[in-house]
Amino acid sequence: MVKLLSLADLGGLADLAEGDGISFDTLEIRMKKSNQLLEISEILALGPSISVLMEGYQNSELTSLRGTLVPAKTLNKMISNTTLSKNINVSFEFFPPKNKESIESLWVNIKRLEPLEPKFISVTYGAGGSTRNNTHSLVKEIKQKTSLTPAAHLTCIGTSKAEIESIAEDYWNSGIKHIVALRGDERENKTKNKFSDFTYATDLIKVLKKKFDFEITVSAYPEMHPDSSSINQEYDVLKKKIDLGASKAITQFFFDVNSYFDFIDGAIKRGIKIPIIPGILPVTNCKRTMEFAKKMNCKMPKSLLDMFVGLDSDPQTRKLVATTIVYEQCRKLLDGEVKDFHFYTLNRADLSFAICHILGIRTLRD
Repeated sequence: MVKLLSLADLGGLADLAEGDGISFDTLEIRMKKSNQLLEISEILALGPSISVLMEGYQNSELTSLRGTLVPAKTLNKMISNTTLSKNINVSFEFFPPKNKESIESLWVNIKRLEPLEPKFISVTYGAGGSTRNNTHSLVKEIKQKTSLTPAAHLTCIGTSKAEIESIAEDYWNSGIKHIVALRGDERENKTKNKFSDFTYATDLIKVLKKKFDFEITVSAYPEMHPDSSSINQEYDVLKKKIDLGASKAITQFFFDVNSYFDFIDGAIKRGIKIPIIPGILPVTNCKRTMEFAKKMNCKMPKSLLDMFVGLDSDPQTRKLVATTIVYEQCRKLLDGEVKDFHFYTLNRADLSFAICHILGIRTLRD
């Protein structure tokens, strides 16, 4: 450690390491033992002088660790430039797991974020409603086993009115009163379902609100939905959703903060008054995010892409870069008096938790 600190030109910390040692306030280690090998998937140590993020392994002959050292002054600078506020609200999005290992990991991540007391957590569908049953089960489990308020994604494309009414009744009777109402995508290799009773999300909202007084959240697209012909069409669709009973909107993820503020300005001019919550996506996999962004008409600035060059095989540094990017995005939104943030977690809690901590949203133990 002393050698590393000296090489990194952190002489003061090197002196500490040789003297009384470097203190840490928090230490979290995720590891798995297999025979004589201890696999360390993550070590997170936070202290007043330095923070450490590492991974590696240990056997009877060798301890091998790699990671990143972050001087406290770097984090302190980030935090001091952020207006910490108790009025900030966050929500998180998860998707249902497909196997037993994913289920266990998902619950670890849900429990990790639960102490932050989010306004709600939403659970998505797969394309064409392909994970519908898993979504229903997970939403009800979250309601039963946690203190969290779940919001169930519900898509309507390729679905009958009777099926939607049955799902809605089951949710309502299970205490699930918040629905994220979406049109949804067609399943791959399928054309428009001839047997669907729905064409748009507005059709779904009509059915949901006719029988039950659900809280309805809908989608919004600052950079326009790929199927939209103009920004005016975006506003017209959003206004129709509101007229039918939607009380808030969550945006598709974006990286150009100005596009969000321009969209809000346009909404205000058109008399749209519901909260439009920015959707925030930490970039954990640049290539995959580029694919999502292209599909959803989201612009990724070259400056952002350049920050991930050369990091394909360095997940720990990618996490730090992603945290920096999301922090900067949230800081700009905070400067614009945004108080609500929706994080697309991709079923990983670490980056969302770190950003919330920097923004001043702390757990009870803090």
